[in-house]
Order: sequence, then structure tokens, then C-alpha cells
Amino acid sequence: MPMQAEQIENMIAAALPGAQIAIQDLAGDGDHYAAHVIWSGFAGMSRLARTRAVYAALGGKMGGDLHALQLTTAMPE
Repeated sequence: MPMQAEQIENMIAAALPGAQIAIQDLAGDGDHYAAHVIWSGFAGMSRLARTRAVYAALGGKMGGDLHALQLTTAMPE
């Protein structure tokens, strides 16, 4: 069952308090999204650690309910 952009945003926001999150449905099918996550908690984390933090926030939905997520992470300026 496809996920809604709002559901993805809510899951990330719950795990990364204070994060700025932008979700875009890339294909209109609820399976392919792009997410841009800006969070001060990424300080000192490698790119891989940032990706793992976002994927962990999705609680195992990657590869199941959520087929693809183009992810961009950043620190606030």
C-alpha cells in the first residue's frame, strides 16, 4: 500500500524534532518520493549516518510501503 507524503513527513518529524522537511511525490504513484531534510541534529554525522537516521525514522517502511526515496540532508545555515 503506497504511503502519503504527509505520513512520511510526520514520521521523520517525530524522530527528528525540529527538522525542516520537504517531501515531493516524484511519480504521482505514492511509491517514489524525494525528501529534503534539514536538521541541526545532523551535526557531526557522516552522510551515511544522516541517511540511516532518516531511514530509521521511517520504521522499516523503505522497500515495502515506500519503494524509493531520493534523500537530501543538510544542516541549518
